[in-house]
Amino acid sequence: MPHYAHVLFDLDGTLVDSAPAILASYRDAFSATAREPVTSIDASIVGPPLLETLQMLAGTEDPGVIDALAGAFKASYDSTGYLQTAAYAGVGELLQALVAGGCTLAIATNKRLHPTQLILEHLGWARHFAAVYALDLFPPRLPDKATMIARLLADRGITREQAVYVGDRSEDGESADANGLPFIAATWGYGSLGSHELAPHWRAATSPAELAKAILDAS
Repeated sequence: MPHYAHVLFDLDGTLVDSAPAILASYRDAFSATAREPVTSIDASIVGPPLLETLQMLAGTEDPGVIDALAGAFKASYDSTGYLQTAAYAGVGELLQALVAGGCTLAIATNKRLHPTQLILEHLGWARHFAAVYALDLFPPRLPDKATMIARLLADRGITREQAVYVGDRSEDGESADANGLPFIAATWGYGSLGSHELAPHWRAATSPAELAKAILDAS
């Protein structure tokens, strides 16, 4: 039996390198709306939800501005941008090994649901996941990742003793903590947590193969 029956994954920076696609579509959004971002569009902005990131980049919470930018981003990303998303080496094998080992897999991501589903289909991974949760899965939009994980656990009848959350950012670990879940940091991603950033009770995996061993090894 696997050490954890249910494995919940973040997506961006954990299973896939989506930074090039996301950054290109943010740049397209500002170009299409003839606005200048107030801060650099670089890999450091990848991870938080779309609307929050656009507010930071635009330097405003004005609904008209943010709605226009969001529409332009979605037009770019949901048509061709997402196709630039690449799987991290070894992740496909990781997912296959976990399913073969008896784990039930789920996604809990800040990314919008539609492009998440497009990416999973594009990479041939959709069949591996029993559930895919995003902040916009339900109306009204869920407020944060911790709430999303709580909803996923409740909906699927998963107890905290059965599950683990895997992500690449401190927000992921904190969201796992909020739900009483163990957390494993995927340190190969662009949000990679250094050893000094890991809470004492968090674990780290430096490769998908190491992560598979940690999850499947029940000893």
